[in-house]
Amino acid sequence: MVQSIIDINENEDRVLNIVKAKFGLKNKSQAVALITKVYEDSFLEPEIRPEYLEKLNRIRKEGYGKTFKSIEELRRIIEKR
Repeated sequence: MVQSIIDINENEDRVLNIVKAKFGLKNKSQAVALITKVYEDSFLEPEIRPEYLEKLNRIRKEGYGKTFKSIEELRRIIEKR
């Protein structure tokens, strides 16, 4: 665990106290941890799951889908269904 000494103004201290009270936290460290977790989930890029990367690689290898020589060819296939 990392310990830090931070300088915050009165308004930021009030916000920490509100978060602490609203979520029933024991101390301001837990409030800071909660705020950073919410920020991480909302604004930072999520980690891509390995299954999704495999799916992307398969799509790249196989192509994005079937190609058609003309609109008429596509229309024939659609109308058969």
